Amino acid sequence: MDKNNQTFVSEFLLLGLSGYPKTEILYFVIILVMYLVILTGNGVLIIASIFDSHLHTPMYFFLGNLSFLDICYTTSSVPSTLVSLISKKRNISFSGCTVQMFVGFAMGSTECLLLGMMAFDRYVAICNPLRYSVIMSKEVYVSMASASWFSGGINSVVQTSLAMRLPFCGNNVINHFTCDVLAVLMLACADISLNIVTMVISNMAFLVLPLLLIFFSYVFILYTILRMNSASGRRKAFSTCSAHLTVVVIFYGTIFSMYAKPKSQDLTGKDKFQTSDKIISLFYGVVTPMLNPIIYSLRNKDVKAAVKYILKQKYIP
Repeated sequence: MDKNNQTFVSEFLLLGLSGYPKTEILYFVIILVMYLVILTGNGVLIIASIFDSHLHTPMYFFLGNLSFLDICYTTSSVPSTLVSLISKKRNISFSGCTVQMFVGFAMGSTECLLLGMMAFDRYVAICNPLRYSVIMSKEVYVSMASASWFSGGINSVVQTSLAMRLPFCGNNVINHFTCDVLAVLMLACADISLNIVTMVISNMAFLVLPLLLIFFSYVFILYTILRMNSASGRRKAFSTCSAHLTVVVIFYGTIFSMYAKPKSQDLTGKDKFQTSDKIISLFYGVVTPMLNPIIYSLRNKDVKAAVKYILKQKYIP
């Protein structure tokens, strides 16, 4: 009876790095700098893709979506993490935790699909260049991006609603920086088998299938590139794909380690495991969004030219 009376939790406590108080200020400075770089870098890419007509192509449209996604994802969690690091205020309301979980899961799911769409776009551009404008028309690539956002949102609604309907029996201490779905599931005092099954299905749809699309797209791309007679043509083709491949490796390398195998409620080695999970989550949640605009723009002449053009036209004060 007491257990049933304690199933309602009004707020959660995010531990973060509370076990390492001497490093919190250092992490605050590092994360703040990274967050400012994320806002600046991704913001510039969005503005460039909107205002420069030379970037009104499917590839830069997807890149603009990716940048907007990174801003939304980090803004949903980083400010609260910074506040907890500097003020020791670690509590978050139940509704706030729900919103944070929804946004984080939706952005992650959508990014998986967008990276798959971008790989398909590169496949068409390199393997079917004469039909590229027909296959990747504006209606097609806008629909592809819209489907990615819609599917990611639906997936997040399902996962978030299933997680937050669980009873927590007064256990509200999350050993994490944010309201990560896996960290919250570990607090539940009920059977989470349904959550694990739906997570596995979600992993197949949003991790494995896009990764297969990326893999086969690049198999055909590599085959086409190797058949090119022109060395300069091969270099140009490799250059257009290298940035996307780098982002895919970083993104999938971190997210697979977090979500590919849903954890059970076995508490053996819990502290050690969750500490490594938090470091991986930090890398995935801050470092990856920071690297995306750097990777895509560092060797991209079109983006550099667009930024110079925007600065010249004073779109950016």
